[in-house]
Amino acid sequence: MFKFIARRLLETIPVLLIIITGSFFLMHAAPGGPFDSERRVTPEIQRNLEAHYGLNKPLHRQYLDYLGRLVLHGDFGPSFKYSNRTVNELIGESLPVSLRLGMYGMIIALVIGVTAGIIASLRPNTATDYVPMTLAMTGICLPTFVLGPLLVLLFAMKLKWFNPSGWYDPTDAVLPSLTLGIYYAAYLARLTRGGMLEVLSQDYIRTARAKGASEWRVVLKHALRGGLLPVVSFLGPALAGIISGSFVVESIFQIPGLGRYFVTAAFNRDYTMVMGTVIFFAVLIVAFNLLVDVVQVWLNPRLRFQ
Repeated sequence: MFKFIARRLLETIPVLLIIITGSFFLMHAAPGGPFDSERRVTPEIQRNLEAHYGLNKPLHRQYLDYLGRLVLHGDFGPSFKYSNRTVNELIGESLPVSLRLGMYGMIIALVIGVTAGIIASLRPNTATDYVPMTLAMTGICLPTFVLGPLLVLLFAMKLKWFNPSGWYDPTDAVLPSLTLGIYYAAYLARLTRGGMLEVLSQDYIRTARAKGASEWRVVLKHALRGGLLPVVSFLGPALAGIISGSFVVESIFQIPGLGRYFVTAAFNRDYTMVMGTVIFFAVLIVAFNLLVDVVQVWLNPRLRFQ
């Protein structure tokens, strides 16, 4: 396992370098600058601002300076739009909110998706199968920027059960978590159904039934471990997708998470904030995928760390 993890970490170095390089030059190639939306200033003040943040240097020199600070000190640099604040401080301040929202969304996705997939697999090609899979397809077809306003319209505006926006009360997490979770629950339901149908047709499952084991014992003790392998494979991208997908949800529900900073930074050409967010989420995706690979080997003894 140690060799496997070490090799995977070494393989991520060129990947992260490509992401950093591509993001840096794409951000600087976009029209506009970080101070264009500010009130008009004199050319002298403009030059002083650019000199303070190192924007008066050649582009390749800016890139090397940024890469050096990042590699040697883990420093994402100062934010151009939040004076006297660094990108590291902003990420550390807003990340717990995004992680909390992502955790709630993943719990909802797992509970709804895995349960619906198991129920559908027990009676294939019946109403018990068609109904949850139809709902799953509906969930896949509804992106978060459509589902979120619909939930606000129904549960906040019409029924008045929850607040339409904000992050002040524990109940404020319900609607954004549902918005995130339902979308991924649809994928998990279909993956669970496919994995369970494949496992339930195996010889050892027929043997367990022939010995008189109850249906739920067959499902929970014998079939579930192998049937959830497709779900585990999907969890790495799903975890990263839920956290990064919260960008849209946080904007819809006015949640003070990392997503709002990223969206605001993109509009304001806050180079360092955009770069820091992209790199941070790239590292998260690598960590999630590595964790999923290790769990897969633990669930399936036929796999090895080669």
